[in-house]
Amino acid sequence: MAEKRFASLPFFYGWIIVLLGLLGMAAWTGIRTTFAVFYAALLDEFGWSRGAAAGVQSVSYIIYLILAPITGGLIDRFGPRRVILPGIAIMCGGLVLCRSIGTLFQFYLFFGIIVATGVTAVSIAAYSPLLAHWFEKKRGVAVGFAVSGMGLGTFLLVPLTQYFISLWGWRTSFVALSSLFFIVLFPSMLIFLRHRPADLGLFPDGSVVGQPPKKRTVQVVDPVWAATDWTVKRIFKTGRYWAVLVFAFLSITPVYLMVTHSVRFLIDKGIERMAAAFFLAIVGVVSLIARIFWGWLSDRIGREPTFTAGAIVLTMASCSLILLDSTGTRNLAYVFSLLLGIGWGCTAPMFISVAADLFQGKRFGLIYGILEGVIGAGCAFGAWFGGFIYDRTHSYQLAFLLCAVFAFASSIIVWLAAPRKVRKMVKVTTT
Repeated sequence: MAEKRFASLPFFYGWIIVLLGLLGMAAWTGIRTTFAVFYAALLDEFGWSRGAAAGVQSVSYIIYLILAPITGGLIDRFGPRRVILPGIAIMCGGLVLCRSIGTLFQFYLFFGIIVATGVTAVSIAAYSPLLAHWFEKKRGVAVGFAVSGMGLGTFLLVPLTQYFISLWGWRTSFVALSSLFFIVLFPSMLIFLRHRPADLGLFPDGSVVGQPPKKRTVQVVDPVWAATDWTVKRIFKTGRYWAVLVFAFLSITPVYLMVTHSVRFLIDKGIERMAAAFFLAIVGVVSLIARIFWGWLSDRIGREPTFTAGAIVLTMASCSLILLDSTGTRNLAYVFSLLLGIGWGCTAPMFISVAADLFQGKRFGLIYGILEGVIGAGCAFGAWFGGFIYDRTHSYQLAFLLCAVFAFASSIIVWLAAPRKVRKMVKVTTT
């Protein structure tokens, strides 16, 4: 009965999947970005070196690197609820364990391994195959809305966590976040999550068989490529997949270097702690809007030019931090927050859309999971590398300069992947 009610809704059920993806990715990125706030608090209490403590975030990304392909493959095989619901339980349990952190080893174990294991199940690796199944013509904008949850999580959870810490301390704040995530995520995923449109007797985008497209449709430019049954063995024999991996790694590394270290950097520059957390929250809300915009734009002008524009903005964000460090002009923190939010907003929609345009099919969950594993490696490298450079130079200047180089290089590599040569959106002309 429930399936029939869901299928007969006055709107396409795929948008509920988008909303669930938004909630999951808000939790996923919220945990990743609130690390910067807990990181600052734990450094003050325990006096660990910045590189050693930042390594916890790097380990969490390595765990993600390993588990993202497994998560995608399990969802392909068993469906999303059997993967996502246990993941939520593990994530929330790990956050409760973080309350008892007393050593650096425990920080690595509870946050870097257990929380990271659970949160992978509500990450983009879990929802990307679902979105690819539910949307084709509106893939860019649907993905944009779903991944806007990443910005929403940063915007809401970073200042909320800082407020919790100032009110109760960091130990109770871990428990509060765990309770919040469980109450919001578990019931909604249990009731509403579905794998494919066919589960409800529907078609992608809410299309009706035999009905002509209204404004835009997907044009297959390379039918042979599009019809290929992509397997892991086949994708690694293609230069395009390697290009996708490289462009994703290069673009995400500077994002997470800046996200992980920006709060501590701004505090070093004399900005009050709550204000520093607020600047990271600005990044979140700006990226929320930007992800929707970039997804919409890519459905109209193509994935490559859209990502190139976003990568240039990301390059400018890192340059603004270099200027802030050199001049001490604190107003540049607003410029940084705006630019990083806009540039970061372009990454996730393009990762999913580019990969789905090139390799969509029944094994896309596993294929995209491998890509997310590489993205996790970029996140881990960025988080660790920023602390490594600071510990040796006592400055973030070189780290921020390399952020600019990486971001600009990624804008070149995406053209080698060339999704426009396989599928692209075209206007429907009527006679």
